[in-house]
Amino acid sequence: MNLERLRTPFFLIALVAMALVVAVELGEHLIVGGFDAGTALTGQAAAAGLDVPAGGQVERPAGLGVPYLALVDAAALFTVALMAAGLVVPQRLQGRLQGIVTLVFAILLLLAAAGLLVLAIAKLILMVTLLLAFPFGTIAYLIGFGFFPRGTAVVILSLLMFLKFVFAGALAAAQQRFLQNKGLVALVLTSLLCTVVVSLLHGVVPGVLVSITDAVAGIVCAIAGIVWAIVLLVGAIVGIVTAVRATADAARTAAVPAIAA
Repeated sequence: MNLERLRTPFFLIALVAMALVVAVELGEHLIVGGFDAGTALTGQAAAAGLDVPAGGQVERPAGLGVPYLALVDAAALFTVALMAAGLVVPQRLQGRLQGIVTLVFAILLLLAAAGLLVLAIAKLILMVTLLLAFPFGTIAYLIGFGFFPRGTAVVILSLLMFLKFVFAGALAAAQQRFLQNKGLVALVLTSLLCTVVVSLLHGVVPGVLVSITDAVAGIVCAIAGIVWAIVLLVGAIVGIVTAVRATADAARTAAVPAIAA
């Protein structure tokens, strides 16, 4: 894409906004997890008609939905960062390195998304199994996963949605031709849709079940991350093949005068 008429301040705002999105998502466990949830757990267990012994410290389980959003948003951040590189890296050098860098990133993203998908499925199976194994399994579920800080998650998701709208708006303001890039638009829409899905899955069930729907949200985000990793992987391979062919054609063209001479 031609970056000659790029409005750099808006583009930098978009880049910073998406970098903040990924930072918040990756640091979500520091905000949501690791705090005492004993009081809330006892209250929710009593509301469910179960007797959970008091005492001791119970940690809030770190969620999956919000951190797993980074699997999609990292792809968006990488794409925009690659465009930003075009502002400082010579176009000829960027053309040679872009395919290789994208290939490496896509492979790492694919491996990470696949591994996290397996972990989310395993956690979901564990929680559902415990919940249905009444009464002792249910009590174990309530102790381990029965409290999810839904209010804190709502605040984080609201912040993420705001930053993503800032990202999309600043990107469009930076250059309207970005709106013609169907792949980039689809990636931004996927990011927004995944955020909405996580928010909905956090809100459709009672509090004691949010950990389960949060794991489902993590699975959805991991699958979306795998899809975009594959898209980037295919694009990188096509780009590398095209660059190799162009280099070979240029070498043959340059060799013809030398042979003729």
